[in-house]
Amino acid sequence: MSSHTKNTTKKKKPVPINRANPASPAWPSFTGTAQVVGTSPSGRVTVYVDPTLDPQGLQNAQDLLNDADRVANANDAIFGTTGGNVSVIVFALNGATDGTGGADHMGCDYSTGDAIEVDASYGQSPRVSALFEAELSECSMNGNLCGLSTGEALSRWCAAVVSKNALADFATAPQWAQDNQPNFVNQTDNTDGNPDSTGCGMAFISWLISKGYGLATIAPAMVSAGDAGTLAQLYANLTSDAAGNAWPNFRAAIMALPNGVTSDDPFGALSAGATGVTQAVKAAVGVKRPSAKAEMGMAVCKPKSKRLLPPNTPQRPSKSA
Repeated sequence: MSSHTKNTTKKKKPVPINRANPASPAWPSFTGTAQVVGTSPSGRVTVYVDPTLDPQGLQNAQDLLNDADRVANANDAIFGTTGGNVSVIVFALNGATDGTGGADHMGCDYSTGDAIEVDASYGQSPRVSALFEAELSECSMNGNLCGLSTGEALSRWCAAVVSKNALADFATAPQWAQDNQPNFVNQTDNTDGNPDSTGCGMAFISWLISKGYGLATIAPAMVSAGDAGTLAQLYANLTSDAAGNAWPNFRAAIMALPNGVTSDDPFGALSAGATGVTQAVKAAVGVKRPSAKAEMGMAVCKPKSKRLLPPNTPQRPSKSA
């Protein structure tokens, strides 16, 4: 899909930037002078901005600051854990100011990945919140699923849930369907940059949610399974059915779709009873709480850049590569 979500955020006059800066963190790629906008009421999220942005970019940063605790609380509900403190900067990532520059950070935990970069999206602040959640959710994976197709699909679903699918143009499931639906249910792709494997994961999670398994069940189960986990194993753990039935049952459901795969949510999990951001979070989070196993601590992955981008966009080399 290529259409952008319409901006539903009421425009406000950008507030003056707080020039009393705390020490700016080491960003994955930003090399300018970051100016602090403020810290969220909970103290968990400090928002910075590139002061050379147009007023729309400064408004993006203020809107993100106002929305940061809502996003963080929704993320906690999805993973069944309490996240750490993070810093996030809004700037023209990859030169874009419409959100398509994506987002990135350095690692999948709150120690190595707590400096998050998000692209400005002039006039469409919900996209900035979605980009923030995509990276924040990876911190909550706590060292698991780093750079894998499963982790990428999960982070994109988290972003969709907290933002009313504000990144619909990032969809990868339609390309997976057009490319003859390769089977990434029985195997996990060792990359987060393949639209086919990410798209398969997106459609599979849509299917599971439509069957009544909320994202608050799916996310902890995937984290608990770790890098070696597959979507087939996830299916078996949630349904008590054999893992070998996951692919044929999922494929049959895909083939039965009247309109095929036209989005990352072909089974309508977001639209069913989810008419707004709050309702969407409740719909995805409020079903079947995760088991205590999901609360176990996980090993920390080596720092490496994790970047969310639209499909068929080249990955930028990271400073840690």
